[in-house]
Formats: sequence, structure tokens, C-alpha cells
Amino acid sequence: MKAPIVAALVLSLLSVPAAAQLIGGGPKQDVKDIWKPAATPQGGTSWRLLESTKETQRVASGVIYSKPVFPPGVKALNGKQIKVAGWMMPLDRAARQKRFVLLAYPPGCPFHFHAMPNQFIEVLAPAGVPLNERDPMVIAGTLQLTGQDESGIFYRLVNAKKL
Repeated sequence: MKAPIVAALVLSLLSVPAAAQLIGGGPKQDVKDIWKPAATPQGGTSWRLLESTKETQRVASGVIYSKPVFPPGVKALNGKQIKVAGWMMPLDRAARQKRFVLLAYPPGCPFHFHAMPNQFIEVLAPAGVPLNERDPMVIAGTLQLTGQDESGIFYRLVNAKKL
């Protein structure tokens, strides 16, 4: 009778490392983050730089107002021609978008439910850009740093065009 009890005890002790791995006590594994901003085009501006802009907020009557705090590297881009990659979020149903939002992350990303002000750019493209919500695109234009009016829009790309 003692043999089955000892065998059960040995088996339970041998299974502790496996159980520990199941509940997170096992060896650490690197997790690859598949939700990344659009790749930086050659000679382009990275979202990593744009995302370095910090935000200050104030609340008045239940409304959150935000202002940007641009780091020197972002300030240096103000009024300059840049190119940046991202996903289009159209603001109307036109086949060619003259005003839209360029998102750093895919619009269906479950880890970025709401884009932060440093993760999108308002784009003004006089000639229009073909509507495409699925694929990332590279857009070039003159960067304007905005947001001092607490609108929550930190970046605007004017005279923009798709490359």
C-alpha cells in the first residue's frame, strides 16, 4: 500500500516544474511585439521620433484638453519637408482624400484602441490621395507642429502627396 502513495508523491513532485511553467513561474520567454508602427521609409521620419512628444493635460468641466511638449528633435522638423509611412483613416467617402488622418499603427490594432495625439498626423493633400484603408502608404509634405490651442492634434502635414 505504501508503494502507490510514494509513487503518487514522486509523480506530483516531478510535475511541479511543469505546473510552475503553466502559471508563469517557468523560464522567461521573449515576446515579439507584432503591433509596430509603420516602417520608416528610407530618408523618412520615424514614428519613434514623433511618439517622443509628451502631452500635458488639463480637465475643465469634464473635458480633457491636451497640449504637446515637443522635444528638440521634433521641433527641428517644424516647417520642413518630411516623409512618413502610415495607414489612412479617411474623413469622408471620396475616392481621393484631400484631408485625412495618417495613423502610426494599423487601424484594427487591438492594443491601440485610441491613437494618442503623437501617433497620428492630420494630412492636407490638395490633389488628393487615392482611398486605401488597408495598406500602409508613404506620404510627403511640410510638417506643421500644432496643438498649442489644446485641440489634441499635434501634427499636420500640408501640401502632402502620396509617394
